[in-house]
Amino acid sequence: MEVSSSNDSMAALASKICTQINSVFTKPTSTAASPLDITVAEISAAAGRRGKIFLHGVGREGLMMKALAMRLAHLGLSVHCVGDVTAPPISSSDLLIASAGPGGFSTVDAICGVARSSGGRVLLLTARPDDGSCVRFATAVAHVPAQTMADDGEVDGDGTAALLPMGSLYEAAMFVLFEMVVFKLASVLGQSSDEIRSRHTNLE
Repeated sequence: MEVSSSNDSMAALASKICTQINSVFTKPTSTAASPLDITVAEISAAAGRRGKIFLHGVGREGLMMKALAMRLAHLGLSVHCVGDVTAPPISSSDLLIASAGPGGFSTVDAICGVARSSGGRVLLLTARPDDGSCVRFATAVAHVPAQTMADDGEVDGDGTAALLPMGSLYEAAMFVLFEMVVFKLASVLGQSSDEIRSRHTNLE
């Protein structure tokens, strides 16, 4: 009986978390297009130019960016994580996808600045597109309206306290957004499930 009660409690908590993540995608954004459409458009355009795609984020945001990099590689794109010793230089045909949930980080600002000065496009994912320092370097902005560390402790629109701490809601929304991006890109790029699976590493 205790096991059943524990499972019910766990399912209820999971449902609350999933509901909070879902709410991110029902909120209005500051851009006309959705973060999904903007991200798919930028990546598919880079693929059409045969450009390289670079990804960067810090902390847990950075882990979500690496998860996206893995799937983009499975889609057959030329993908590199900023900071890896094998990352080549960025050029005018390339795209940097950077995340700055709270609007800016000094290191992310600097990397975006280098990408722009080298002629690359910069897609910025952020929860704060209006007052963030990174926006000035972006050629495109994907607004993900989720709570970050910048507004931790604030209440939701319905007056309830946020369930997830610090930037967890933004980071969880990133994961869900990226799964949608990969789903859409597979169709746009004409990649079958077998082709995608064939690119998964066998060195595990």
